[in-house]
Amino acid sequence: MVMPQLRNVFHLFSIALIFIFGLTSQQAMAHAHLKLQSPEADTTVSSSPVDISLTFSEGVELKFSKITLIGSDKKAIETGTLALDTNDNTRIMTTIKQPLSAGQYTVDWQVVSVDGHKTKGSYHFSVKP
Repeated sequence: MVMPQLRNVFHLFSIALIFIFGLTSQQAMAHAHLKLQSPEADTTVSSSPVDISLTFSEGVELKFSKITLIGSDKKAIETGTLALDTNDNTRIMTTIKQPLSAGQYTVDWQVVSVDGHKTKGSYHFSVKP
């Protein structure tokens, strides 16, 4: 009589674990993760880039997305209007309005994926003297 009760408890426990792990994995997959960036993270470029391009693991909503370029003096550097690649809704880009001098720069970004999840992050690159 104890064995059938233990078996029922084990089955309920197993179902609960499957349900919990299933929800967790769906939430983890629902965010747009940064896959590619230009200029690339943690690199030194030989000349000033003219634009910044970010590609994500899933489509993003342009009106809720933002790229900010910050210089080594911690001041924002003017960029152009943010655009969504017309052929690829996973890619956003902006132009850099002025040539960058030698130094380290930070790209701060935030996006909202097409399913409504917000993601943000940052990375660094340097311009060679």
